[in-house]
Order: sequence, then structure tokens, then C-alpha cells
Amino acid sequence: MENKKPGVDIINEVLEACILAYPVSSFIISLYKQYISRGWLTKKQLQGLHGKAQKINDLAPGKLAALEAIINKMPTRYKSEAPTEVKPLYQKDEETGKLIQAVLQKYPQHKRVLFLQSKYQNNEPLSSSELTDLKNFARMLK
Repeated sequence: MENKKPGVDIINEVLEACILAYPVSSFIISLYKQYISRGWLTKKQLQGLHGKAQKINDLAPGKLAALEAIINKMPTRYKSEAPTEVKPLYQKDEETGKLIQAVLQKYPQHKRVLFLQSKYQNNEPLSSSELTDLKNFARMLK
């Protein structure tokens, strides 16, 4: 394993101390193998290592503090919760539907309003100019 930064490898030293303290612990052995092969451990793995290392009496407190600092420096990843309810992309506006129905009751063959009705029924959003046109048609009825 090559260290990118020359100096003391705290994680490796703590792992070796844990292996000497717990020689038959499969958890520590698997962490050591992963650290040797990959060169790093995840935050949760390091937290588990820190928990085991705290129980060792003859381990220097500075090494534990350094390991804790490494853990605190790492980002915490959160999984987002699955959405409880699937919402449609477009919500139909009830007022728009009422305006369309009002115009079509008076003029059932109005081509522009029939076009807007087909867009409304297909859950396509109406643009602001289309909504303005529809409101103008409804205002002319009154």
C-alpha cells in the first residue's frame, strides 16, 4: 500500500493495535484486509474501529483522538427517504376547467377553446397567453 502523504498512518497503527488486542476478531481482521487492499475505510467502519479501540487500555489517547478527528472530518452521507405519495407533474387547475366548460356551454364549436380543452384533458400545462385568452373568452360571455 502506498501512502499519498508521507508520515504517520494512524489508522494502520490503530488497526494493528486492535489486531494484537483482539487476534480472533473477524471484524478487525476484515477491516485490516480492506484497509490494506483499498487504502481507506468508510466513516462507519472507522467508527466501529474507534469503538473497539476505546476498549484497549494500553493504546495512546492521542491515537484515539487522531482517529476521532479523521472520523469527524469525513462527510456524513444521508439516504433520502422514499416519497410516500407519487404526485403528478402537473396539477389541473379547477378554475381553468370551469372556464373552459362555461365557454363551451355557450359556444360548443369554439375551436380555440376546444384546443385548450384537449390540452387541459391531456394534463398539459397551459401557457400564460393561453390562460389570458381563455379568461378573455369567459369575460366576453358575461
